[in-house]
Amino acid sequence: MKYLLTIYSDESQWAQATPQDLQDMMSAYEAYTREITEAGVMLGGEGLSPSGTSTTVRVRGDEVLTSDGPFAETREQLGGYYLLDCRDVDEAIGWAARMPGARYGAIEVRPVMDYEAVGADGEIHSREVAR
Repeated sequence: MKYLLTIYSDESQWAQATPQDLQDMMSAYEAYTREITEAGVMLGGEGLSPSGTSTTVRVRGDEVLTSDGPFAETREQLGGYYLLDCRDVDEAIGWAARMPGARYGAIEVRPVMDYEAVGADGEIHSREVAR
């Protein structure tokens, strides 16, 4: 089953980080990425540019509305993601707990929707997908 692990942290904290702090964090993520790749669960992942570079798009009626920045005002911003193929949610949570960002932010673990498990009636027919 595929799980998306999204990384949330307070990006304002990076302004106070030393070059060594940044190097240490990058080294930790490189080691983590190597570990999940060697375990065979890594399907993809990327870091994201700061939230101030984003554009949010909404459509209301026939009007396309855009606004600069993230979609919500929060103290934590989405900083990146990993897409993993795990046997169950417990394995995905285990990998999330080992991610460096879990020490200073939050990692959301969310199953990727299995369209084959969703019937024509729109109901979810798999308990694992519903978790």
